[in-house]
Amino acid sequence: MAKLILIRHGQSMWNIKNVFTGWVDVPLSANGISEAIEAGKQLADINFDVVYTSMQIRALETAMIALAQNNSDKTPILLHTEAKLKEWTTIYDDEMKKNMIPVHHNWHLNERYYGELQGKNKTKTAEEFGEEQVHLWRRSYDVPPPNGESLEDTAKRTIPFFKESVIPELKTDKNVLISAHGNSLRSIVMYIENLSKEEIVQLEIPTGKPILYEYEEDKLIRI
Repeated sequence: MAKLILIRHGQSMWNIKNVFTGWVDVPLSANGISEAIEAGKQLADINFDVVYTSMQIRALETAMIALAQNNSDKTPILLHTEAKLKEWTTIYDDEMKKNMIPVHHNWHLNERYYGELQGKNKTKTAEEFGEEQVHLWRRSYDVPPPNGESLEDTAKRTIPFFKESVIPELKTDKNVLISAHGNSLRSIVMYIENLSKEEIVQLEIPTGKPILYEYEEDKLIRI
């Protein structure tokens, strides 16, 4: 049966600095690279058919580093949609086309947009606005940070994408890897596991730890 693996990117350089990142394109830290390698070793025997990542480098790095540990001889290849890039990255050999794992990056999987908190230290922000207010911005379901997205807003883009792009792949028995972010993945887990608003705000998804599901009879079951 088809498998779905969700993985939050490895530790980023701003995770270390305790900074709100959101859509800022920050790369993995050295520890984040190690986390991606370890995750890849755990997933080494899964023959992936398709990969989805956010547009952000830390999610793409995590996917590619993890797949470099895979026992399959397939090559993960990032597919471009821009006209000239799409044309100039065409593969003209049929054998190599069959040998690739298509990697799609899509903004619908991006991290929650933190608006005017992006780039701010979380501790200093709590000192400025109060711990209770910052906790509300970070952990409530429907309260957004200033000019940013709430988790509810994030779910409005991630869940339709998941239904339209990922579920059809699982229905054709393809093994799918999604490399994304704490909040974009929380919203997807909320949908998969039918969690309430109260339950989802309590869910923590650690960096670099794969979450595995099997798709059977139109249902995803965590394994």
